[in-house]
Amino acid sequence: MMDYLRDPEEIYAESFRIVREEADLSSLPNSLHPVAVRMMHACGMTDLGDDLIFSGEIVEAAMSALKHGAPILTDSEMTAAAIQRAKLPNDNRIICTLNARETPGLAQKLKTTRSAASVVLWRRELKDSVVLVGNAPTALFALLEMLDRIDERPSALLAFPVGFVGARESKQELADNSRGVPFLTLRGRRGGSAIAGAALNAILGQGSK
Repeated sequence: MMDYLRDPEEIYAESFRIVREEADLSSLPNSLHPVAVRMMHACGMTDLGDDLIFSGEIVEAAMSALKHGAPILTDSEMTAAAIQRAKLPNDNRIICTLNARETPGLAQKLKTTRSAASVVLWRRELKDSVVLVGNAPTALFALLEMLDRIDERPSALLAFPVGFVGARESKQELADNSRGVPFLTLRGRRGGSAIAGAALNAILGQGSK
């Protein structure tokens, strides 16, 4: 038998102990400490703190919206699956339109990705929603373009597109001009569904206390 830690509760506790020991959270408000820790735990990188960019009372804005029944709009099924539904405070709907029947044809018409086209279908649900982007830079770009054209605003935007083409740029555009929406994002190429889900789940965890 190999010698390794087997007890799940002990593994969980030790994991978070290591994250808190290694992480520098001094640049973040207290409300974001649990969020940053959960994100670090999800990806194994304790240096995320310096790359987190945020505005407004993002934790409070997201939790207030969810308590009032706001839907969660996501860019991918993986991101939707990362949300801990048991913690949702008001039986909130989780909406992903990536695989909607209209999306492929809309993508062809607009000459864009399915991810970006799926954002067009968010319009009727966008007002006061919580938006969670965990994969596609084009989805974030498309959302920001939409916000430039319409008056409706989501209550909160958690944006963690990942990759080598457009991820850095889309998040920087959000940081430079959030269009009046409280947001949390991660500078650079890093992101993904696990990080996005961890951020929202940490907010949900604070709301349940």
